[in-house]
Amino acid sequence: MKLVFIGPPGVGKGTYASAISKIYGVPHISTGDIFREEIKKGTDLGKRIRSFVEKGELVPDEIVIETIRKRLSQDDCKKGFILDGFPRTLEQAKALDEIVVLDLVLEFVAPDDVIIKRISGRRICSKCGAIYHVVFNPPKVSGVCDKCGAPLIQRDDDKPEVVRHRLEIYKKRFAPIIDYYMKKGILVKVDARELADKVVPKIVEVLKKYGFYPEKGSS
Repeated sequence: MKLVFIGPPGVGKGTYASAISKIYGVPHISTGDIFREEIKKGTDLGKRIRSFVEKGELVPDEIVIETIRKRLSQDDCKKGFILDGFPRTLEQAKALDEIVVLDLVLEFVAPDDVIIKRISGRRICSKCGAIYHVVFNPPKVSGVCDKCGAPLIQRDDDKPEVVRHRLEIYKKRFAPIIDYYMKKGILVKVDARELADKVVPKIVEVLKKYGFYPEKGSS
């Protein structure tokens, strides 16, 4: 079961990938997680990645592709995997085809206003980093962290006008990738306007239609 999850920021890709990873017993592979781990370990790759991140630049395709190639060669990927955060360019998508044959690409879709409401409602503790949401997971006392009592803040990139801009960038950047996979006949759209507890069962039903069933004992 070789899958790619794509969709706009705030649509829930990471949450869905983590859940499906547990249900099907295949690794959830996030390029962002890999990069952070390499930087933390201080590896040669991590140092190369850090040099771009610190300048606010995108990590070049060749580095990203080689990182994914290395990760997909590991033993835990023999049964399959879920890629989250890759590919991000058409060049990366074409390079991935040379590494592995994908089964499906799931594109998670939701109206912009739903995504903006999700992201702009997020609040983070200024001290301990605990995450809340004004609608879906509000603190007991408005604006105050339940755990340590510090003030909650809204990150600049969570503000509605910034989120709207991020969504526009996503649409332009990913249109060629979505078109590429649509032409290959492996793109499946999944309605992600609801919360994860409703979306994850939808994903399982989609996968069942293509012959992929959860591991025994998984729900």
